[in-house]
Amino acid sequence: MPLLVLLVGGGLFFLIYSRFIPYRHFRHGIAVLSGKYEDPDAPGEINHFQALSSTLAATVGMGNISGVAIALGVGGPGAIFWMWVTAVVGMATKFFTCTLSIMYRGTDTAGNIQGGPMYYIVEGLGAKWKPLAVFFSLAGLIGCTPVFQSNQLTQIIRDTLLAERGLLGYNTMILSDSFITETGFRLSDIIIGLILVVLVSMVIFGGIRRIGHVAARLVPLMVLVYVLTVVYIILNNFTDLPYYFWFIISDAFTGHAAAGGALGVVISNGIRRGAFSNEAGIGTEAMAHGAAKTREPVREGLVGMLEPAIDTLLICTMTAMALLMTGVWNNPDVDGITMTAIAFETGVPVVGPYLLILCVLVFSITTMFTYSYYGTKCLNFLGGAHRKHYFNYFYIFTIFVGSITSIDMVVNLIDGMFAMMAIPTMIGTMLLAPKVVEATKDYIRRKERGDFDDL
Repeated sequence: MPLLVLLVGGGLFFLIYSRFIPYRHFRHGIAVLSGKYEDPDAPGEINHFQALSSTLAATVGMGNISGVAIALGVGGPGAIFWMWVTAVVGMATKFFTCTLSIMYRGTDTAGNIQGGPMYYIVEGLGAKWKPLAVFFSLAGLIGCTPVFQSNQLTQIIRDTLLAERGLLGYNTMILSDSFITETGFRLSDIIIGLILVVLVSMVIFGGIRRIGHVAARLVPLMVLVYVLTVVYIILNNFTDLPYYFWFIISDAFTGHAAAGGALGVVISNGIRRGAFSNEAGIGTEAMAHGAAKTREPVREGLVGMLEPAIDTLLICTMTAMALLMTGVWNNPDVDGITMTAIAFETGVPVVGPYLLILCVLVFSITTMFTYSYYGTKCLNFLGGAHRKHYFNYFYIFTIFVGSITSIDMVVNLIDGMFAMMAIPTMIGTMLLAPKVVEATKDYIRRKERGDFDDL
């Protein structure tokens, strides 16, 4: 409930305080994203599209696939409505956080320009607020680990490929009985975890430029494949679409389909999964957008606010419809990514699970790419630029840990750390909100006059 109040209440504050100005210039954000206003000489490391792709690589992933399944399994269809709420108000939140990430960029100990909540808290509010920035960075060291992605990727490979074909098996014993039980570590999980470590290591040690380059190539293609597959399932059940939309809306205020029939379970699960999916107010998005090449903070805010619309309003909704239409959402024997895999197998026989595996593989790995960048920025702020690379060694270790850990432990850990990251992000953003509104009004005036050098 505190996270609900912080994220949704804070988002409503930004929405009302800005008087809906960012929403009214949504199309301009798309124009900025298209490259119309690119300035190759502007400070920063990546362009607007690469910044958006990097953040979408983190947000369009397991939160959209297994996160929606978890929300439905625990909170029922009504949880999806509350995910929509986080997206709508999250657009305002992302506009403010991403604008601030450019407006108050700082420099690290190597003299490189850096952006993110920890920097705009210190640069915008002053040194006396540094403990809040440190708190964010400490939580980010754990919250930005890839344990959820590696856990769910391992699960779908095991449940759809290895179990089906009998490869490696579920209960292979490779350690002595004092270290493992029959339901403990599996040889398949260990092997998959080691493979992921190698694949991710090849990219993350190249920094944000390599991450942005790879994400810009992989993410749009996989989003297209995933969306087309889900559209196929929806079109085959198109006559049921109005019924399920109404089911989502009505259940959001009754909670009849939630575990235990509690309305609080519906709301809290929708908010938690929505926050994990689009990350609005968590602060991660501001770290990536802070690296964008631009001299206009408001432009990056308009680009950043596109993320919840793409991530939650579009992709999460489509996933929810596929799970509802195939009837797998109320199966108590499956959870997370396995539920989505069964839905794909039901809706698109034979090839469905393999298309899902392909999408999950790319989504998970690209998310791991971006999260590694977030973690190095946190360590950079805490310990200096000369120490930031040490996070990547810890990071690849957590990939392996996530592969062999239970989903409940992983979800609780990441949810807790995201909540901790949201506290300083939202406090700092609300305190600096007047600066964002002032800059936005100035930008819109100049835009309407055509007073831009790069037009």
